[in-house]
Amino acid sequence: MFVVLLVMAPSSQELEPPANPGRFIQTERLSPTRTSFVVQAVPGSGEVAATYLRLGVEHILFGFDHLLFVLALVILVRDWRRVAVTVTAFTIAHSITLAAATLGFVNVPGPPAEATIALSIMLVSVEILNARRGKPTLTARLPWLVAFSFGLLHGFGFAGALAEVGLPQHAIPVALLFFNLGVEIGQLAFVAAILTAGGLFHTAMALRLRPPLFQRAVNRLDVVCAYAIGTVAAFWLIERTFSFFA
Repeated sequence: MFVVLLVMAPSSQELEPPANPGRFIQTERLSPTRTSFVVQAVPGSGEVAATYLRLGVEHILFGFDHLLFVLALVILVRDWRRVAVTVTAFTIAHSITLAAATLGFVNVPGPPAEATIALSIMLVSVEILNARRGKPTLTARLPWLVAFSFGLLHGFGFAGALAEVGLPQHAIPVALLFFNLGVEIGQLAFVAAILTAGGLFHTAMALRLRPPLFQRAVNRLDVVCAYAIGTVAAFWLIERTFSFFA
């Protein structure tokens, strides 16, 4: 799949400098099933909204580092009410930094931000291990606070992805809003899928095992998941750190 950006002037005049607000960008997605598109005179707000909504959903569903972080939060918190509060805090935080970075109020280099995102996943995986071993931690007590803090970092990652695509100069607020909405829709769908799968697993295990054995099995599964998530995050951290010097 390819994303094509067309920078066009509003008339037959020569292309204007990038800083000129008169230009606009048409964003189109090409795939094996869609090999052509029509160049629009001026993309309407509805077209911009639909395109960036899809881009937001695709980014979160194929952004495995962000999904692993959310998965780690769900495993750590467990209770769906606390999950809702924690994910909401994460959403608010990354929405703030996504808007701030996209609009140019904050500028954070991509590689350090991506490396720090990997580090945040490692830290939450360690907190899962501490919680299952009965060690009370700040993350276990106030997961929403930790989710909000790390969410600020993840927002810079979303902003980097959006910067690669570009924004239509005539509809920046619409594009930014619907990209963010797309991210949230994808994120909520992922959380709902994880909670549903977890609920089915818990029901199946509860029918087979006595309560003490059931709880032990759940804790062991959480530990295995935490090690798996932490291992992947550690690889990302090393890879992204080395990219500083590439």
